[in-house]
Amino acid sequence: MVDSQYYLPNDIGISALDCVEAFRLLSPREQMYSHYLSRAAWYGGLAVLLQTSPESANIFVLLQKIFRKQPADQLEPVAMAAGLTSEEYQAFLVYAAGLYANMGNYKSFGDTKFIPNLPKDRLKALVFASQAFQEQPSEMEALWDSCSSALFSLEDRQKQLGLGKKGITTYFSGNCDLEDAELAQKFLDSRKLSAYNTRLFKKENGAKMCYEVRLASAVQKDCVVDGEESSHCGSFDFEDKEFTVKRGDYAQIMEKVSHYLEKAQTHAANENQKRMLEEYRRSFTFGSIEAHKEGSRYWIKDKGPIVESYIGFIESYRDPFGSRGEFEGFVAVVNKAMSERFTRLVSSAEVLLPELPWPRAFEKDTFLKPDFTSLDVLTYAGSGIPAGINIPNYDDIRQSEGFKNVSLGNVLAIAYATRKEKLTFLEEKDKDVYIQWKGPSFEVQVGLHELLGHGSGKLFVEDDKGEFNFDKSALINPETGEKVTSWYRGNESWDSKFSTIASSYEECRAECVGLYLCLNKHALSIFGHEGQDAEDVVYINWLNMVRAGLLGLEFYTAESSSWRQAHMQARFVILRVLLEAGEGLVGLEEVTGEDGRPDARITLDRTKIHTVGKTAIQKFLCKLQVLKATADVKGGRALYEGYSSVTDSAPHHFLRLRDTVLLRKEDRMMMVQANTRVNGEGIELVEYEGSAAGLIRSFTERFQDDAEQLEADLLELSKRDSPCWCH
Repeated sequence: MVDSQYYLPNDIGISALDCVEAFRLLSPREQMYSHYLSRAAWYGGLAVLLQTSPESANIFVLLQKIFRKQPADQLEPVAMAAGLTSEEYQAFLVYAAGLYANMGNYKSFGDTKFIPNLPKDRLKALVFASQAFQEQPSEMEALWDSCSSALFSLEDRQKQLGLGKKGITTYFSGNCDLEDAELAQKFLDSRKLSAYNTRLFKKENGAKMCYEVRLASAVQKDCVVDGEESSHCGSFDFEDKEFTVKRGDYAQIMEKVSHYLEKAQTHAANENQKRMLEEYRRSFTFGSIEAHKEGSRYWIKDKGPIVESYIGFIESYRDPFGSRGEFEGFVAVVNKAMSERFTRLVSSAEVLLPELPWPRAFEKDTFLKPDFTSLDVLTYAGSGIPAGINIPNYDDIRQSEGFKNVSLGNVLAIAYATRKEKLTFLEEKDKDVYIQWKGPSFEVQVGLHELLGHGSGKLFVEDDKGEFNFDKSALINPETGEKVTSWYRGNESWDSKFSTIASSYEECRAECVGLYLCLNKHALSIFGHEGQDAEDVVYINWLNMVRAGLLGLEFYTAESSSWRQAHMQARFVILRVLLEAGEGLVGLEEVTGEDGRPDARITLDRTKIHTVGKTAIQKFLCKLQVLKATADVKGGRALYEGYSSVTDSAPHHFLRLRDTVLLRKEDRMMMVQANTRVNGEGIELVEYEGSAAGLIRSFTERFQDDAEQLEADLLELSKRDSPCWCH
């Protein structure tokens, strides 16, 4: 038996993301704009296959070829004739849906590998019996041979994403380790190059070690080409090693993205949108993060658009080093009624920010009022769909020019629908109130987390000219009572400095802000909660957080003592902080379930949230901000890694509890997204059913215009780098 951690169950939840009404309300021009942006996002999202694992692109092409010729219902009799049971065929469909939904064969939430839950010989029989195989036997056999062993392999290193011996990554060649990643970061900083759109390949050239930094771009030439003033490419000596900066990573994909962005430009609503898309095109054409930053500046200026979008190498959660961005692109429509609440929250930000538990000097000089809207997602291409976003991630832009917040309403509606029988680890008396208030409390938490969590707090910086953005002679560190002695210098950023812990640490800071400010009556009233209802929202928000901390143990790998999911690590850290507060605030005990198997119960004393709970979060949150602001990596690591450690020591025996959490885990819901297509003069929205077959069909129809060429391009890109993944 394969550990259930490594396959997706046949009854996994799959829902269609509803955007019919949102799309219907758009004007023909806005629909056209949405369509071409969606095409750019979907094609760009294919880069994630190449960013995830060596075999992901080949598996994707194999599935596309099979299902293009025979949709799931037509393939079923072929599967039965090939000897599969109906459960095995469903397991294959769920695997295929999972690969599409995660854009690779590793879960986007948790970074563990998943394999088909059926014997390899059964899957091979189905592949060989398919119409695609009958029509192109030698090609299909070669494709099967190229990925079939990796498709099923669960060697220790292949069980999760990671760097060196700890796991699989395609952001680095297989011979790279943490030292190589650190050296490359120093090199990139010295050249004022961002890591966001790069990968690193190490090669030995005689006695000298050589590193290739490869930029994602449609242009494959390294010299200056038409339309750009200078190129970052070239060879450089750095600390006795040779670094070569080259272009052309994911070239064919980046070309497609640029092509569709150009088409979208002609339907843009205003000058900011046109310029934004022009800069994004430059970024993906030439491999320039500076151009992407410039596009992001125009994006911030594009206040209150009807159609909201963002695209590029954005989140760095899945780079084991924490500084390279995974490609994503989204297109969404503003939900005006929901957005009003968030607009009121933005208006109250200047009242709420001073409530945060750090001195005024540790807060941004001015709060740059962002757009904060509730969106219904039309397209979200990448490895997964979040519930809320705060972007751009460029520190310099966020500090001085601003950012935008979005809450994804139709995603929240699916992701947080909770069935009582699936509610683990809570007392019976808490379950009904939890179900009633989980949605509203999560809306409050997402709002506070994104706007006042990620949107708050200053970083102390000394720029290249030796100028400081704070008063070095007078600023006191509230934790030590002494003057501040450390800060960010030159090109250093939060991600580059705190690297492997940056993502999770920042999510923890934002989650703490949400917990802390939801105790504020004014904040709750903005979301329409008063009196007893407001108290229930607070209780469920805090209860949900401590329960999530326990659930987080699913995302901890005991063998390598490492966390695989930034948000879940953050929630576990908060659970530890609140347990440490004592005084009966949080209770956690091991029990035996009704089924006779190990279980656990987590409780929260609601009478102590405003006293014991508030004090604990206040102190911890202040520490997090001070260490972040002052670039104190040593202190930040000691604090965060201390609370992140999972041991079997008393009183809580977290390693043993982890087995219980794995025993009772619930897989994340998968979402089926609609397609748009040109129909005569207009754009048509094509919907699919919320099932594995529907999810598969949405992907085969998504790329049907140029399927053969696209599949050939993906296989070529995959093959080009295949020698790089061996140790």
